[in-house]
Amino acid sequence: MSSMKSLFAAAVATVLGAPSAASAETKPRVVNISVSGGGFSPMEIRVAKDEPTTLVFKRTTDGTCAREVAFPELGLKKALPLNESVPIEVPAATARTLTFQCGMGMFKSALIIQ
Repeated sequence: MSSMKSLFAAAVATVLGAPSAASAETKPRVVNISVSGGGFSPMEIRVAKDEPTTLVFKRTTDGTCAREVAFPELGLKKALPLNESVPIEVPAATARTLTFQCGMGMFKSALIIQ
């Protein structure tokens, strides 16, 4: 009788689709950040601790000093070419506030990991 149950379970998994290893993995949360004349938008982002997070920066103006983004706490700087998306994976294993800013520190925003 137990072999019938196993056979039935296998058939159901085949028809409905058993969860695969890929679907069991958590996909990163993607947050789009606009870099314009007013700085970074949104100014504040909140994510859950341990939530894989990718910030995608897109600079839409040449009229500011925000030609790069810096994460001082991480020792990370990335150029922001005009009208190009720049993804940055952010470590979210520790609850904290990560500040990111333009290269000159005039425009600042924060990623709050809770």
